[in-house]
Amino acid sequence: MDANFFFKALHVVGFVSWFAGLFYLVRVFVYLMEAGEREEPARSILVEQFETMAWRVYRVICNPAMMITWTAGLVMLGLDLAGVTSYGYFSMGTPGWLHLKLLLLVLLTGYHFWCKVLLRRLEAGQRPFSAWQFRLFNEVPTLFLVAISFIAVYGKAGRLNYGYLLLGVGIFAGLVYRGAVAYRKRREA
Repeated sequence: MDANFFFKALHVVGFVSWFAGLFYLVRVFVYLMEAGEREEPARSILVEQFETMAWRVYRVICNPAMMITWTAGLVMLGLDLAGVTSYGYFSMGTPGWLHLKLLLLVLLTGYHFWCKVLLRRLEAGQRPFSAWQFRLFNEVPTLFLVAISFIAVYGKAGRLNYGYLLLGVGIFAGLVYRGAVAYRKRREA
């Protein structure tokens, strides 16, 4: 089996699973907040169920997927640096796009661990955000996904324009926010 394809496929499986887990985890946070507004006994039953679901998503999906993503990605970089494979990450020195991608991955990892902090707070009965704020917080991985995907594709091809990237992600963030506001107004009507 060719190491190029194996680690690339493993990396894709890892990040798809990681993002799916992060999207679902914070959606469960929204449900937790909404469950806290219910009358007893529904409140206790739902809160317990959603806390259990959140921990399972975090431990069974998010953590392993993050580790697979990081491991496969770093192995690809290591093999390329050693000249064993031909990913081309280092063929013209260390490209700036790779630094940016790694920086965003470190920030995404911070988001991942911040979700654990929030989960512990929710479990302790605290309400760090409203359901609406958690809905917005749930969109943060979307911005990472868009930015990292464009950086990886266009950066490796040598066609990354950082200004357009920033503008595009900013416009996308604005559209996501406007969509969330419209959805909120529709729900409240």
